[in-house]
Amino acid sequence: MPETYMVTLAENLNVINRKIGAAFKAKDPAPILKMVEELAATGPDWIDINLGPARKNGAELMPWVVGLVQQVTDIPVVLDTTNMDAIAAGLKVCKKTPLINSIMVRPERYEVLLPLVKEFDCYYVALMWGPNGMARDANERAELTTEILMHAAGLGISVEKAWVDPIITPVNIQQDQLMNNLEFFEMLPDIVGAIEEGGKCKSTNGLSNISNGNPDHLRPILNQVYMCMLARRGMYSSIVDAFDKEIMDIAQGKCPWFVDLVYGVMDGKEYDYNDMKKEEVDVVKTAKVILGHSLFSASWLEI
Repeated sequence: MPETYMVTLAENLNVINRKIGAAFKAKDPAPILKMVEELAATGPDWIDINLGPARKNGAELMPWVVGLVQQVTDIPVVLDTTNMDAIAAGLKVCKKTPLINSIMVRPERYEVLLPLVKEFDCYYVALMWGPNGMARDANERAELTTEILMHAAGLGISVEKAWVDPIITPVNIQQDQLMNNLEFFEMLPDIVGAIEEGGKCKSTNGLSNISNGNPDHLRPILNQVYMCMLARRGMYSSIVDAFDKEIMDIAQGKCPWFVDLVYGVMDGKEYDYNDMKKEEVDVVKTAKVILGHSLFSASWLEI
């Protein structure tokens, strides 16, 4: 069994999926159970239960879905909704330590949700979204991280319970933010160490955000290459499409050639495309586009 390269959180049990959304609304267990069985077969480390806002019945729906997932698998769950009552209800029925996704760095959110982290001794995603919205650069991410980890420390919550999410942005809109994320993760160990000596937090990200707005055939390789870049800078986990076999293979340590190519581009290595297979060329070209070494366009693989 290859060593895990990136911990994976399956994103597929999501209200935006038409069948799953309808099943949530109707409380129809069959499509949910079928989806969970299929997800479990792909080998994710966590299953994210994304209810979206769940404004009307979230406090009843979340524990019901958690129960369905736990009928099928013992893979731990991620409670993913903006409805704080739904989070609280879901925590009460989890058999394994869950992960709250997510807690924004806004007092009206973390002052309610961090006490639940303490009460249930669970993990939480610290989302780098403050009162003014998304952090604009690595320094703002550092400030927001410090704020939420310090507040958690005041409640007696170790930094080891936090999974920092820097927020991934689309490459075709905010490419500079992708580089800011890489810079931020070089800073993160020092930030965490200053709050708790010897402490280490985890991290995660909504990986598919990088490819939002791109043609469907380009989305997987963008996700795959950027995941490797984040891992190089210390990213612990990614929220991924568990039905993307290639990304699961990479995350599970089965594609060292892919990782080596991405790292080579990051290190400034030059490649002769004439001596490479097409799939290898595609990786190198995509890495160059993400890093800004090549001009972004929807035809970068053909150029």
